[in-house]
Amino acid sequence: MTCVEACGESQVVFVEAAAVGAGVARPAVRGTLHAVVTPDGRVHFPVLALEPARSRDAILRRLFGRIGEKFFVEPPFRCDYGSNIAVGENFYANYDCVVLDCAVVTIGDNVLFGPGVHIYTAGHPAHPEPRNAGIEYAMPVTIGNNVWLGGGVIVTPGVTIGENAVIGAGSVVTRDVPPSAIAAGNPCRALRTITDEDRKFYFRRLPFEEPSR
Repeated sequence: MTCVEACGESQVVFVEAAAVGAGVARPAVRGTLHAVVTPDGRVHFPVLALEPARSRDAILRRLFGRIGEKFFVEPPFRCDYGSNIAVGENFYANYDCVVLDCAVVTIGDNVLFGPGVHIYTAGHPAHPEPRNAGIEYAMPVTIGNNVWLGGGVIVTPGVTIGENAVIGAGSVVTRDVPPSAIAAGNPCRALRTITDEDRKFYFRRLPFEEPSR
């Protein structure tokens, strides 16, 4: 598993072996090294302790397959490989985000993650025989533009969350969520569609103040 940590003025990255492609079943492998892997596949040892925010950004730019100009990821952040994560503009992830990117994870523009959001592309067979043999698979996850995932949301393999959707805190998303839906629960289900009426309120039925004239 790849892990980006920031404690005081130090950052550590742990890097695992090559990633598996989407939909491929293979023996599960685990093991860590202290390293940074650049997009060209070169491994660099060790990671230097630099100014925290600047060095975190630099590590994430090296680590991710693609990331926009404007982003902020609160530490700690953990992922399997990083190179399978593609992130759009204006991304924010709160504390304790985990992305198991054994397959591609695509995150759109203006996406917000609450604390403790987990994105899983990896899974194991339901039948115990192949599972006990160490087989795992990976399916891509796609999160559209303007999506907000509340704290503690878990997104499971193969899920697509449509643009403008809001996922309630603590939800476990096992199926696709349509665009502009407010969805919540375990398993997560669409509760209603976001409309222009929602533009008037910042929380439940609490309205934005009218501009003074």
